Amino acid sequence: MSSTRAVPASMDGSHEIDTPARHPGWVLACVSVCTILVVGFVASINLAVPKLAASGLHPSASQLLWIVDAYVVLFASLVIPAGAVGDRFGRKGALIAGLVIFALGSVVSAAAGAVPVMLIGRAVTGIGAACVLPNALAVLIHATEPARRPRAIAIWAGMTGIGGVIGNVGGGAVLSAGSWRWLFIAVAPIAAGCALWVALGAPRSSRHDRPLDLPAAVVLTLAILALLLGITQGPERGWAGAFVIGSFAAAVVLFGAWTVMELRVAHPLLDPRLFKIPELRAASLGMLIVFFGMFGFFYLNASLMQYGRGFTVLQAGLGVVPMTIPVVALARFVPDLVRRYGQRTVIGVAFVVIACGIYGLATALHHGYLVYACWLVVVGTGTALSVPALTAAISGALPPRQAGVAGGLQSTTREFGSALGVAVIGTLLTARFTRHLSEVTPDVTSGGRTPGTVAEALAAAPGRHDAVIAAYTASAGTALKVVAALVLVVAVLILAEMTWAAHRTRRSGD
Repeated sequence: MSSTRAVPASMDGSHEIDTPARHPGWVLACVSVCTILVVGFVASINLAVPKLAASGLHPSASQLLWIVDAYVVLFASLVIPAGAVGDRFGRKGALIAGLVIFALGSVVSAAAGAVPVMLIGRAVTGIGAACVLPNALAVLIHATEPARRPRAIAIWAGMTGIGGVIGNVGGGAVLSAGSWRWLFIAVAPIAAGCALWVALGAPRSSRHDRPLDLPAAVVLTLAILALLLGITQGPERGWAGAFVIGSFAAAVVLFGAWTVMELRVAHPLLDPRLFKIPELRAASLGMLIVFFGMFGFFYLNASLMQYGRGFTVLQAGLGVVPMTIPVVALARFVPDLVRRYGQRTVIGVAFVVIACGIYGLATALHHGYLVYACWLVVVGTGTALSVPALTAAISGALPPRQAGVAGGLQSTTREFGSALGVAVIGTLLTARFTRHLSEVTPDVTSGGRTPGTVAEALAAAPGRHDAVIAAYTASAGTALKVVAALVLVVAVLILAEMTWAAHRTRRSGD
């Protein structure tokens, strides 16, 4: 897919010429571990939700969502600015700084004695992760010679899918050995070790002297924050409430202001005109919806396996391992599949497979684990096909000299999708759970209201365990079916956009 015909003149320029690394496999391994760390941390925290809910922090259902989402929201909001910082001041240095910030935030979270301190630590860790992901890809692009670059990018993209599963397994192992604090304590030295690895093994790449559009970065960050605030606070404050409506209105105004600001500067942070390219629009939306489904599922699945199936936290982490089988087996072959069958075919099949897999998981909640595991393999197959193809489509829209911004755009769509998935499925789950609970156990209350979490419900009525779990499982099934439907609807829109773009290209070439 070529996009140079649609890139604004202000974005053009000579490509950077960097000397590939002597050992590109070493660099690929290094940035893959960094990627697994920051992506896996999104998933691993979900396993700690039951322990956090019952901990001395006493978080509400909304606060639990924010303990999960504070990291992802800052992650999603800052990856494009962080990628631009790497392009301007050095990708290797930005990557190392991100890993150090990540480690510091983890230490703050581990020491938290109250929810506000926990949220600060999670936010700091998210800022570090935002520096890591786009600059990891940028370092890889500039360390790999062009002929090997597509396969290296495909393998790296596969790591973003594997990272979620490894986060579940590693998080489960750590949490089974101690309290939720051990999860944060464990990742800090890993991040520090990765920083040392990058310092020793990653090459430096050339920089550019384009100014950093700081005002646009601030406005874009605030716009994403406002949107996610509205989504996460909707169930608790009411969708028609002033706060929620105000958040959505602020998001619309801020996104509009960001667009105007970027169109007026000579060197935009992310030129909105790039989204005139239909393939780029489709690929960005596709990446968002893949991670929307994947991490929405991770948020729900961690508690579902522990409460609904009676798994230990380690068993719950190991329970998603079947998803990795197709990711490991297929990711490296996706570039060849795209060349042979075409991008639309591969992406279309991938989305249908993901939607069917998520719906299958919803129907398998009352079946044995083996049936559930088979549907996990189906979801993993769709992820293995979609993520590398979408990553290549997005990265191909920008020149190598803007590799950090390209990585930032990919990371933004992924992490925004992850945050959106957790927020939407979390709010759906809470709304359905409280409704089911009030129907089957109307006498169960906590603080004069229907409990919003399983931990609250079990504490309020320890003798109604089966009814509480049944209400939670039914709510989880409904939430998964809604997510499957959303994935399928968006897939149709994406394929329609790509088909229209291909038709327009053929007509212009005649």
